Amino acid sequence: MSDFLKHECGIAMLRLKKPLAYYHDKYGSALYGFQKLFLLMEKQHNRGQDGIGIGCVKLNMQLGEPYMFRERSAAKDSLTIVFQDLMEKYAKICNESGINPDDPDNVSRFFDFGGEVLLGHLRYGTSGEFEEGSCHPFLRRSNWETRSLMLLGNFNMANAPELNSALVERGQHPVFGTDTQTILEEIGFFLDQAHQKIYQHAKKKKMSGQDIPAMISDRLHMPRLLRKAAKSWDGGYAIAGAVGNGDCFVMRDPNGIRPAFYFDNEEFVGFASERVPLMTVFGLEKEDISEVHPGHVVSIKNTGEVSVEKFADERPHTPCSFERIYFSRGNDPEIYRERKELGRLLAPEILKSIDFNLRDTVFSFIPNTAEVAYHGMMGGLREYRRQKVKEAIEHAMSNGGFDEGEIDDLVIHNWPRGEKIAHKDIKMRTFISQEKGRKQLVSHVYDISYGVVEPGQSLVVIDDSIVRGTTLRESILKILARTNPEKIVVVSSCPQIRYPDCYGIDMSELGKFIAFQAAIDLLKNTDRASRIGEVYDQCKAELNKPQGEAVNAVCNIYEPFTAQEISNQIARLIYPPETKWKGEVQVIYQNIENLHSALGEHCGDWYFTGDYPTPAGIAVANRAFIQYCDGIEGRPYDLGL
Repeated sequence: MSDFLKHECGIAMLRLKKPLAYYHDKYGSALYGFQKLFLLMEKQHNRGQDGIGIGCVKLNMQLGEPYMFRERSAAKDSLTIVFQDLMEKYAKICNESGINPDDPDNVSRFFDFGGEVLLGHLRYGTSGEFEEGSCHPFLRRSNWETRSLMLLGNFNMANAPELNSALVERGQHPVFGTDTQTILEEIGFFLDQAHQKIYQHAKKKKMSGQDIPAMISDRLHMPRLLRKAAKSWDGGYAIAGAVGNGDCFVMRDPNGIRPAFYFDNEEFVGFASERVPLMTVFGLEKEDISEVHPGHVVSIKNTGEVSVEKFADERPHTPCSFERIYFSRGNDPEIYRERKELGRLLAPEILKSIDFNLRDTVFSFIPNTAEVAYHGMMGGLREYRRQKVKEAIEHAMSNGGFDEGEIDDLVIHNWPRGEKIAHKDIKMRTFISQEKGRKQLVSHVYDISYGVVEPGQSLVVIDDSIVRGTTLRESILKILARTNPEKIVVVSSCPQIRYPDCYGIDMSELGKFIAFQAAIDLLKNTDRASRIGEVYDQCKAELNKPQGEAVNAVCNIYEPFTAQEISNQIARLIYPPETKWKGEVQVIYQNIENLHSALGEHCGDWYFTGDYPTPAGIAVANRAFIQYCDGIEGRPYDLGL
C-alpha cells in the first residue's frame, strides 16, 4: 500500500498444558513457552510497530507470591528489547543467587514469565498517544486471583461513547481515553458479579476462608459472563484475556470482522491473529489450525480443559477485506491465492488501457505488499497472450504456416514485460511514521530503477489500494514521470475506498479519501454542489433515528456518478505537480464483483460499498460526513456527535 495507513494489531496467546519440567525434558528448556511467545509475536511484527506488551499468569502459586505479570514498551525495536531485558534480568538474579537458570523450579519461582499462560500484543495505534501506557495488555488488579483480569485485543468499538455512558449510569468511574479500558471494566464488572455470587454461596455453606478461593476458581465460567459483557458491543474485535486464577480465553466478534486462529493439542493451546505464524512456529499444517468462529469464545479453564462456546447471536459473516488484500502476511496459502486472483482479474481492463499493446508497455508494482497481486496480474496478461498465440498458430496452420519474422513478433517480442521499478526506503518510512511532518519528506520514500522504461512506452504499476493518493501525487508519480513514459497506468487491486472504517483500521476521516475528494469535485464541477448540503441534512436526520433504522446517507454523494467517472477524476487529482512531464495518467480500480469473486461472497466491503455490518458503522459514516462539512478533524466514533 503506497499510502501510509495504520491498521490492525496482532495478538498471541499460549497456554501450556504440562508442567515446565515437561518442556525442559522434551525441548531442552523450561523457557519453551516464553521463547514460542516471542516467535509468535515476531512472525506477526507486520501487525504492530508502535509498541508491544506481554503478560503472564502462573498457576498454583503459594499465598502471598505474585502470580500475574506484565511488561510493555513503546520504544523502537520494543519486541526485541522487552524479551532481551527480561532474560538479562533473570540471568542476573541467577548469577547473584548462585542458582541454576535451567532448573524448571527456578524458572517458575524467579522468572516473571515462567508461567503457564502467556499473552502477547503488537500495537498499531489508531488512537491515543504512542506511549507505553497505551500498549496492551491492560490490567485490572485485585487481591483475589479470580477478580484480577488482564486483557489485550485487536479491535475498535464503534460505539465506545455509548459504552462509557452505560458504565457511568451503572455508577462506575471509567477512564475515557481508550475503548480497551472500557472493555476491561465491562468484563471486570461481570467478573466481580460472578465472583461475589459464588462467594456468597460459599459463605452460606459456611466454608472456611482458605477453601473459598478454590471453589470460586472451579465454578467461574468465563463464557457465561462474557456473553453478558459483550451484549452491547458494536465493533470488530479479537480479544484475549486471562484471569488471575489461570482461566483464559479468546473471543471474536459476531461478524468475524477481526481474524483469530488457534490450535489445540496435548501439550499446549496457541492463538494468533494469523494462521501462518502458528504453522511456522509450531511446525503445523494448514489443516491443524482452526479459525475462532465469529461470535464464539475459546475458553481454557485453569485445569487445562478447552471449550468453544457461542456468546452472541449469529450475524452475517463479513471478515475485513483488507486483511486479505493487504494486512495479513501473504504466505498464508489462502491469502496468497486470493491476492493473485485479484491481480489476474484486472488484466482485461489493463489491456484495454494500453490498447492491447504489450510490446510497448512495462509492468511493475509499488512495493512491497502488492507483489503477489502483481504476479497474478502478469499471469492474467500471459493468459491473454497465450490465447492470442494459439489463435495465430491455428490461423497460420490453415494458411501455409509462418515466416521467421512472424514467429519473432508473435512469440518473442509481444509478451508482458515485468520490471522492478519502485524501491521503498524502509528507514525513511519508519522515520516518518507519524502523520505530522510527513508531507515534507514523503517525496523521498521511494526511489526508482533508472533506464528501464524507454521514452514513448507506457508504464503500468499495481498497488494494493489507493486510499489518500498522497504518496502517489507527491512522490511515486513524480519519480515515474522521470522516465518520460507516454502513459502511466496506476492499478488498484481493490475497489475505490469511499467510506470510513470504524472496526480497526485508522481510516475514518472522509475528507482524506481520494475517491471522496473526486466525488465532491465532480459535484462542484457539474453544478450539483447543492447536493452536499442536502446530504449534510440527511446525515443529521439519520443520526436521530432509532438504532437499526438509520441508513448511510453518504451514499448519495456518489450516486450521480459512475465508478469510471470517479476514477477519471482521481487521475486528475493525483497528477504529479511541479513536473515537466506531459504524459497521461490513468487509474484503474478493481470492481466489487471481482472483489467478491476473488475473496468470496461474504467478505466485508463496507469501505467500498457503504454496506456496514453493524448499526454503529452506519452512524459513523453519517457522523464522518457531518465532521467533514463542519471542518472537524478526528475519528467520528470518538467524538460521538
